[in-house]
Amino acid sequence: MAIVTVAPQSPKGDDTADFGDFVSNEDEELDLEEVVEPWVKYDAKETSHVFYPIRVGEVLNERYLIEHKVGSGGFSTVWMAHDLQEKRDVALKVMSSGDYGEHEVRMQDEIIQTVQDTSHLVTYLATFFLPGNGSRHRVLVFPLMGPCLCSATLRKVTMATRMSAAQQLLRALENLHNAGIVHRDLNERNCMWGMVPTHKLSRSAKYKTLGRPLKQTIPFVDLWKVGELVRPIEVPESLRTEEFYLGDFGIAMKLGDSTVQRGYPPMEFCSPDRLHRKYPSFACDMWSYMVIFSRLYLGFPPFPTYLKGGIISGIVRSLGPLPEDWKGLYTHPGGLDSWYDQNEGPDPNNDLTSTIAYFRPDADPVEREHVHSIMSRVFTYCPEKRLTATQLLQDSSFRAIMERYGC
Repeated sequence: MAIVTVAPQSPKGDDTADFGDFVSNEDEELDLEEVVEPWVKYDAKETSHVFYPIRVGEVLNERYLIEHKVGSGGFSTVWMAHDLQEKRDVALKVMSSGDYGEHEVRMQDEIIQTVQDTSHLVTYLATFFLPGNGSRHRVLVFPLMGPCLCSATLRKVTMATRMSAAQQLLRALENLHNAGIVHRDLNERNCMWGMVPTHKLSRSAKYKTLGRPLKQTIPFVDLWKVGELVRPIEVPESLRTEEFYLGDFGIAMKLGDSTVQRGYPPMEFCSPDRLHRKYPSFACDMWSYMVIFSRLYLGFPPFPTYLKGGIISGIVRSLGPLPEDWKGLYTHPGGLDSWYDQNEGPDPNNDLTSTIAYFRPDADPVEREHVHSIMSRVFTYCPEKRLTATQLLQDSSFRAIMERYGC
């Protein structure tokens, strides 16, 4: 695939040449710093996977007008752009330098070719390269999606919407697993609602709806082209749809692959077996899914992270000791011998039953028992004993909860 050139410009033809506001004081700089990627990501002297500098108002690949920022991750920035050819708004995932994006493209192609139903999987529309300063950057073009799963969004949606999202996500995962693909990175940032199209709005109307870009020229780095740190969009409830999606296949793998891309989901979503050197499997995805289900149902994570030892201590407090033969296999520093003490049991004041009752006092005993059954059959240490996506969809307690909330 040929490398394409970039044509930075601010095309005319909109109702205004407005592309947001630069920070005007120290308070705005500090507020911006909290929600954007670290500037050091653009410094080739400090990182081997340098980010590509972008500014609002430029056009990439002679086609995609950058209008706003969607967000950023460890290896990419994501931008809201208007496709000047197709006359629609899209999201551009601009990868850091190196080959990190190549694995995701291969997995995206695998998903497109082998998964029978991709309607709730976020797959790319197009891809191209941008030339960097002695490097190149893969860009993936995606549909523009709505808000990801987060506390701010959960507070605004009904239980019916939450349980519908849980069911849609599980079906998406089932379709992925049926094609032999393990996602490996299920977490709240990779799960998102749909979004009402915005391409018919003027830019000023988009900014009124999504928030004006607050921006700052990337500081402290002698860059080869102008780039900006930009506050991400905030999708209002009025633009959120009821469709729910799973995306980001950066460390996904085909089951049985001899070469496995490095990486884990965030610790609070990672199954304890993966944190003890066990091979990735569908069961790892199911543990991560149940953490997300718990977030949707309870409104909060099922296991605390503030105890000494972090998330594993929270899991052990709720579920009891880890298998004794896992001792010495923990992949991170700070492991505790007490995790494997078979003489200990779950804390009755903080087990699954107590957690469900504490966070959902409004639910009746029958509903709580169904939810406990669902959680306990996936939150089990032995991967082989966890329900599969298909089994959970067919599980009587899961179906009872879905029916209760009209799903």
